[in-house]
Amino acid sequence: MKKYSLLILCSLSLSFFNIHAQKGARIGYIDMEYILEKMPAFAEANNQLEQKAQKWKQEMEEKRNEITKLKESLKTEKVLLTKELIQEREEEIAFHEKELSDYQQKRFGPNGDLISQKAVLIKPIQDQVFNAVQDIAEAKNYDYIFDKSSDLTMLFAKKNLDISDKVVTVLLRAERKEKLTKKQLADEAEKERKEEAASENPQLAERQKKLEEKKEQAQKLAEERKLANEAKKKEFEEKRAKLLEEKAAKKNGTVSATSKTETPNTVANEDKKQNQELKKQELEDKKAAQQEARQKLIDERKQKLEEQKKALEDKKKKILEDREAAKKAREEELKNKTEQKKP
Repeated sequence: MKKYSLLILCSLSLSFFNIHAQKGARIGYIDMEYILEKMPAFAEANNQLEQKAQKWKQEMEEKRNEITKLKESLKTEKVLLTKELIQEREEEIAFHEKELSDYQQKRFGPNGDLISQKAVLIKPIQDQVFNAVQDIAEAKNYDYIFDKSSDLTMLFAKKNLDISDKVVTVLLRAERKEKLTKKQLADEAEKERKEEAASENPQLAERQKKLEEKKEQAQKLAEERKLANEAKKKEFEEKRAKLLEEKAAKKNGTVSATSKTETPNTVANEDKKQNQELKKQELEDKKAAQQEARQKLIDERKQKLEEQKKALEDKKKKILEDREAAKKAREEELKNKTEQKKP
């Protein structure tokens, strides 16, 4: 009978899914056990429960040791005891054994403290999960969300219908938000927006990823150019200072013995060469600064175009969602009118 009832339930469930799938219903599922394992609060609750269980096991072990000692004592002294004393000792041992069995049932039985306290500790976490599922269902227009780990028999379910990771993300973000500043909250909200857009539109996510990679490469190149320019500038400044120092030394007549042998033409040529090097370095620095500014402008334009593109796609998505909602409303209204006309 139970087997036939299960088959009927499965048939009804499949019919239910088929009917609503044809109407365009959105269905998802979660794995409660998986979600709880990812939650720090659940791990902490389990830790508290484990500590209590260890304490209860220790108390049971102490009772067992007492019973063992009583049994060994009776075995040793049995030849010296009367029948009445032996019976009294055996009744005492039986009493302690019964006490131990009752204690074990109280702590670890089907309706014991371990099960009841586990339910008490986990219930607030489960409530958080249910609230998060409710929020996701309303935000993403889910019609039905089931729990894979419940008594409901799920013979098959596509992985892309599993929203367990989304629930975990929502719960962990809620915990983090309590410790964040206003700026961090704004950054977190922007990050959530991008992740949501990525999950809804994989192609957009791929484009965004490539854009971020290009942006990182551009920033890296700009940083490398900046360091190279700073090194050149430093080298140029050192060289310039040295040249100016040599000029001043020649002007003041404090040149070295080897410098005195130089002809006026040699000195003039040297000055000309130094001036050319200075002008060349200044030109290179100016050119590098212009190139850096131009690259920065290009990156800003690219970012602005991507933002405009994203805004346009969001607008299109909103229009489609509004149309779908209006369509559902019309279908529901038509359905109600049809039902009212029925005798």
